[in-house]
Amino acid sequence: MDVVLEFEDGRRIPQRLALPLSIGRDEDSGLRIRAWRVARRHACIMMREGEVWIEDFGSLAGTEVNGRRVALYGPLDVNDEIVIGPCLLRVLALPGSSRRPLRAPSGAAVSGPVPGPDSRHGNDPATPISAEDAPAPIAEPHERRLPAAEGLALRRRLHDRLIEALQLRRRDIGLMSDEALRAEAAKVLSALIAEDEAPPPDHERGALVRDLLDEAVGLGPLEALLADPEITEIMVNRHDEIFIEARGRLRRHPRAFSSEQAVLGVIERIVAPLGRRIDDSSPMVDARLRDGSRVNAVIAPIALRGASLTIRKFPARRLGMADLLAVGALDASIAEFLQACVRHKKNLIVSGGTGSGKTSLLNILSNAIPEGERVVTIEDAAELRLNHQHLVSLEARPANLEGRGRIEIRDLVRNALRMRPDRIVVGECRGGEAFDMLAAMNTGHEGSLTTLHANSPRDALGRLETMILMAGMDLPLAAVREHVASSIDVIVQLSRTPDGRRMVSSVVELTGMEGGRIQLQELFHGQAGPPALYAGCGILPDCFAQQPHAFEASLFSRRTVCEDGQAAAFGESP
Repeated sequence: MDVVLEFEDGRRIPQRLALPLSIGRDEDSGLRIRAWRVARRHACIMMREGEVWIEDFGSLAGTEVNGRRVALYGPLDVNDEIVIGPCLLRVLALPGSSRRPLRAPSGAAVSGPVPGPDSRHGNDPATPISAEDAPAPIAEPHERRLPAAEGLALRRRLHDRLIEALQLRRRDIGLMSDEALRAEAAKVLSALIAEDEAPPPDHERGALVRDLLDEAVGLGPLEALLADPEITEIMVNRHDEIFIEARGRLRRHPRAFSSEQAVLGVIERIVAPLGRRIDDSSPMVDARLRDGSRVNAVIAPIALRGASLTIRKFPARRLGMADLLAVGALDASIAEFLQACVRHKKNLIVSGGTGSGKTSLLNILSNAIPEGERVVTIEDAAELRLNHQHLVSLEARPANLEGRGRIEIRDLVRNALRMRPDRIVVGECRGGEAFDMLAAMNTGHEGSLTTLHANSPRDALGRLETMILMAGMDLPLAAVREHVASSIDVIVQLSRTPDGRRMVSSVVELTGMEGGRIQLQELFHGQAGPPALYAGCGILPDCFAQQPHAFEASLFSRRTVCEDGQAAAFGESP
């Protein structure tokens, strides 16, 4: 099988591997990876009935395929990504498939095993390969390629000198635009490279200049990741460890920052224009980029492995209900019911885990709010992008340098009641603001929306009760439950499937109190696929008893619509 080995230090090594292949730290391993995260006998890639499978031998760090830890996985396919310790194996071709030539980053084609400086790496594909001794990727004969360690040292040296030079010219660059600053930094960097005692080869200079400029005056290796529309989340665990989420799957990215100071510089460039600060006394910060992407940063002393940065990207265009239907996140019946709930002023809570799509669904449901109504949104960090004409957006504020001026979500909810709102939308209930939000729902502001973190509708009610008690209200639990039951009409539960897709797993209605317990009845149920199945539970909602013509009762029949549009009884194959 043909693979490319990608290491944390940036090396990319094309290889042709003979099967079966043992992988581990032991000298007898076919692919030897000397790292503490790799067991002596870590895993094996083998043929089973004409297909290629991988088996983990119970290693402590484990083996991941396409972002998921596996014990036995197969069959492998082209473009699958296998992570073992510091090494990522990207499958290019499998036995029996049409083999394409391996290509090194420089573009030189490699049609066989990669020759090395030693006869041990000759043309015998069964020769064991050591990840430490493996040769560098092939380059053209006239090109000199810097070793990984030397290239990293050069990047750090030039980055430090560039920052120092720009700081000396701070008076001149203070009023520059981003484009002018980048041009000025490019001139300084070109001079520094020319003066360096070990300049890079000419064919590597362009990429090096671009990377250093991004780190010095931009967002470093994050620039390309932010520009990629398929990437939805970027996670920097430390300066040399970046993970991304694309199409619902988590994987490691080969790019890295040159140093810890480069990460701190990027964080400072993000938070400074927003009036936020991050230092030893305040080592956590929430912020957002110009495109609305949400940013969370954590630095030492609470980040033990180095500065950590998490960026949640949002789509460049506003999503609509048709987009959710296209990816199978819900079906047409659920979509019609939820839109009817918003139009007819039913109080909704969108519940789900982290990254399950709560904010996206809230944005889409807001499209059903009639144009003539005044909407006030309240958030801790602005993420909602409501497509509404009569809109007021409020955002909480942290304390200033003196520890004063903090404005909490609860203060904004109370203030919003004086702003003549028809609807109040709270981005997320996390604490005592839940009581004020429910009070608004119950005192003339019907049709309000909010989200919260919970694993099920019943857990969402438990969290609401806990958050109301956190507000400091000396109320008995029975009174709290009465308050919740009279305020909320519908809870929409979202979940993420094992393959990374988001879907509506349940839509339930609150029907009142009985025996001191809030009663729930499920209206729709979703079952993960593939394909995903959705079914009405055969129960008409009580909250629409006075509005029988809001939609047809057939929406709630025990039928389901699958991804291919065919109808089937729930629980049966389409």
